[in-house]
Amino acid sequence: MRMRSVFSGSSLAALLLTLGLSGATPRPRPTPAPAPRHTFTLGTNQFLLDGQPLQLISGELHYPRIPREAWRARLKMAKAMGLNTIGTYVFWNVHEPQPGQYDFTGNNDVAAFVKMAQEEGLWVVLRPSPYVCAEWEFGGYPYWLQNVPGLKVRSQEPQYIAAYSRYLQAVGKQLAPLQVNHGGPILLVQVENEYGSYGADKAYLAQNKRLFEQAGFDGLLYTCDPGPDVAKGHLLGLLPAVNGVDKPSQIRQLVNASHDGHGPYYVAEWYPAWFDWWGTQHHTVPAAQYTPGLDSVLRAGMSINMYMFHGGTTRGFMNGANYKGPGTEYEPQISSYDYDAPLDEAGNPTAKFRAFREVIAKYRPAGAPALPPVPAAKPSMALPAVQLTRAVPLLARLPQPVRSPRPLTFENLKQPYGFVLYRTAVVTSHGGEQLLKLRDLRDYAVVLVNGQRVGTLDRRERQDSLLLQLPAGRVQLDILVENLGRINYGAYLLQNTKGITKSVTLGGNELTGWQMYGLPFASAPAVVASAGPAPTATSGPVLRAATFSLAQPQDTYLDMRQWGKGVVWVNGHNLGRYWAIGPQQTLYVPAEWLKPGQNQVTVLELLKPRQATLSGLDHPILSELHPAAAVLNE
Repeated sequence: MRMRSVFSGSSLAALLLTLGLSGATPRPRPTPAPAPRHTFTLGTNQFLLDGQPLQLISGELHYPRIPREAWRARLKMAKAMGLNTIGTYVFWNVHEPQPGQYDFTGNNDVAAFVKMAQEEGLWVVLRPSPYVCAEWEFGGYPYWLQNVPGLKVRSQEPQYIAAYSRYLQAVGKQLAPLQVNHGGPILLVQVENEYGSYGADKAYLAQNKRLFEQAGFDGLLYTCDPGPDVAKGHLLGLLPAVNGVDKPSQIRQLVNASHDGHGPYYVAEWYPAWFDWWGTQHHTVPAAQYTPGLDSVLRAGMSINMYMFHGGTTRGFMNGANYKGPGTEYEPQISSYDYDAPLDEAGNPTAKFRAFREVIAKYRPAGAPALPPVPAAKPSMALPAVQLTRAVPLLARLPQPVRSPRPLTFENLKQPYGFVLYRTAVVTSHGGEQLLKLRDLRDYAVVLVNGQRVGTLDRRERQDSLLLQLPAGRVQLDILVENLGRINYGAYLLQNTKGITKSVTLGGNELTGWQMYGLPFASAPAVVASAGPAPTATSGPVLRAATFSLAQPQDTYLDMRQWGKGVVWVNGHNLGRYWAIGPQQTLYVPAEWLKPGQNQVTVLELLKPRQATLSGLDHPILSELHPAAAVLNE
C-alpha cells in the first residue's frame, strides 16, 4: 500500500535532520556519565569501601542455572532478603565449549548479568577460576582438555597453563572493566577455588595470581578454602577466606593464622543446605538450624556468602558427579539444584528466606532504608495432559557413524555430552547364553540385541556385565551409552573420559569392528514420524514430541513419575534429565520459556517407549525414591 505524504516543509526538515540526511551537522548526543569509581581495600577487621566499613552480606547464584529472562527477578529477591552482594562462578566449559570458540551470548552473557546486578544496587564477588566444582560437569573444565596428551589440570603443566591463560584473557575482556576500581560492581575476585583441598603448590597459586593480573584483574584478589585446608590453599599477600565455618572465634583463628594476625573476615561459602544425586534422598535442613550461625557471623561484623542463595536448575548435560575411587559409588547429581536454598528452584521465597531476612534485618546499617517488601511467589499451573503423538525409534534416527576396530570414547569422538551408540555384529553358531562385559563403562548403558532392549548397566551400581541369551546366526549388538556427568571434585578429575573407555568382550572374546553414532543432542531433536518400525513395536529408546496450547503461560512442573529415564526439551530449551529412581520426579518449566499459543515438547525416553502421556503439576516433587529394578518394568 502506498503512503500519502503528510509532511510539511518544516516537519520534513526535522525528519531529515533526525535521520542525518540533511546537510546540517547533527547535534551530538550526550555521552552517558561514567559510573563512579570506588576504592575497595582491606581494613584490619573489615572491608573498606571508599575508606568506610562495608560488611558483605552475599548470596551465591549462577547465571547459567537461571533463565536470562529471570535474572532481574532473582536479583530483586536478593535485595528483598537483605543481601547487598551476590556471588557467582564463571564456567569455562560454558564459555569455551571447543578450543578457541568463545561464547558470551544469551544465558552465557556474564557481563550482562554483572551489569544487571549493579543496576539493582548489588555488589558482586566474582569467582572466575577455571575450576569451580559447583556440582557442575567436570568442575567447569571443558571436556577437550582431556584430548591434550600430558595436560594436567590444577598444575603448572605448560599446556594447561597456556589454555588457562587464553581463557582467562577472554574472561578478562568481559569482566575486568567491571571491577569496582573501574566503575563496576565487582569487589572481589577469587583466585583458584578450594585449592587447599586438592594440593599445596604455592608456586602454582602464584602463577594463578599472575595470570589474573595479566588478564586485567587489578583489584582485590582472594583465596577460599574449607577450614582445615586454609593454610594449604592460601597465597601470601592475598586475603584468605574460609568455607563451611560460622563460629566467629574459629573464623578469626583460621584467617589470622595466614594473614598476619588480622582480617577482614569473610566466610566465602556458608551452606544453608546441600545438593542431591540420583538414587538418594533429597537434602533438607530446617532454617532454625542455620539462623544462629548466620546471626553470630553478622553480629561479629564479619562478611558472609551463602552457598546457595538460589540454586536454580542444572539444565542440559551440565550436572557433575562425585567419585572417591575404587570400591566407592559414582554419584551423578540431579538436574534440580534446588539445594533447599532460601529461594527455591523456581525463584520463590521459602521459610528459610524469611528466617534469614529477619536475622539480616537486625544488622542493617544505621540510617539504611527499610528492606524492600518480599515479592509474592509466582503463580504456577498444572499443565493439562499432553499426548505425544509424534514418535520415532531412536535407532531410526542415527547419523553417519565413525568406524573403529575398538570402541572410541566421547573424547576420541570430540563429543562433550549426551549419548553415543556403539554398534557391532556378532555371529554365533549355536546361540545360547554368553556374558557381555564392558570394561570401565561410563556411565549408563542400554543394551539392545536386534533392536530390542535386553538389559541395562549402571556405573552407580558398579555393573559392567550382562548375561545375554543370543539366537544363532548374525546378531546386531547395540550399546547406547549416556554420559551421566563428569566428576567435579577430588583426585579423579584427570580420569574423566566417557563412553566405553576400554573394551567389550562376549563370552571372554573381545568384540571388534565398531560403529559409533554420536548423539550429543546439543539442540532439541526434530521428531517427524517416519516409515519404519512403530515405537510400540520396539523396546528400544524412542523420541516423542507434541504441540500443546496455552492461553496464559505460568511456571509448571512436568510430572515424570510414569516415565523411565531420559531428557525433555520445551520450545528448544533442554530442561535437564529425569530418572524415575528419584529423588527428583519433576522437571521445572519456567514461564519465561513458554508462550501464549502453540508450544513444543520433545522427550527422549530410554526405558519406556510406550509411555506417551505427559502431565504437569503446579509444584515440584524432589523427594520420591524408587528402586532401579522397578523403573525397568513397563
